[in-house]
Amino acid sequence: MAPTRKFFVGGNWKLNGDKKSLGELIHTLNSGKINADTDVVCGAPTIYLDFVRSKLDSKMGVAAQNCYKVAKGAFTGEVSPAMIKDCGVSWVILGHSERRHVFGESDELIGQKVAHALQEGLGVIACIGEKLDEREAGITEKVVFEQTKAIADNVKDWSKVVLAYEPVWAIGTGKTASPQQAQEVHEKLRQWLKTHVSEEVGGAVRIIYGGSVTAATCKELASKPDVDGFLVGGASLKPEFIDIINARQ
Repeated sequence: MAPTRKFFVGGNWKLNGDKKSLGELIHTLNSGKINADTDVVCGAPTIYLDFVRSKLDSKMGVAAQNCYKVAKGAFTGEVSPAMIKDCGVSWVILGHSERRHVFGESDELIGQKVAHALQEGLGVIACIGEKLDEREAGITEKVVFEQTKAIADNVKDWSKVVLAYEPVWAIGTGKTASPQQAQEVHEKLRQWLKTHVSEEVGGAVRIIYGGSVTAATCKELASKPDVDGFLVGGASLKPEFIDIINARQ
């Protein structure tokens, strides 16, 4: 019997919102009917973490969108897991493709961040995914396995990790990987974890999909056996986020 993995939906608000618009969004989420069998986590801009955590219903989690690999020091502009926790926030998104490709973060740095965030007790949404030229060259597996290995080498406790597969060619482009394409990569990732980490971890870890997920695409994606939820970009700033949270009902 496969383990039942609790559905997980993260919203990544990216560099969007102000107190007024986020306050309205939080009101919508707080008053919405949200499936209790789904873990919901909202990734807020760092400057609003305190604000969001104080307003959002406690049954939903809050995530920082990034953090650094040490607790404190002379690192102007960075935030640490300790600071994130001090705001009452218990999750962080690491390795997002924008961090990798816009800000040049290496697999190695992302691995170090994952290690430190977990050591400090944060839950980690760890992102992986190939670019369009990589998919077209037929090296999707090679790319995502290398990225996964850099993360896996830094994880002792997998219960605090959610793996987010986000094909870079589908982020913010309106292109979504077909449910079959998503399932295929998720299944291979799960197999990789079973082989390189353990059978138990491979079966239990949640692998969520990200990349232009909307209310229209979420139900069919959610029906796939190895898709355990979503990391949602633009649509997480809209009321339809509630429909996505409830995709598996």
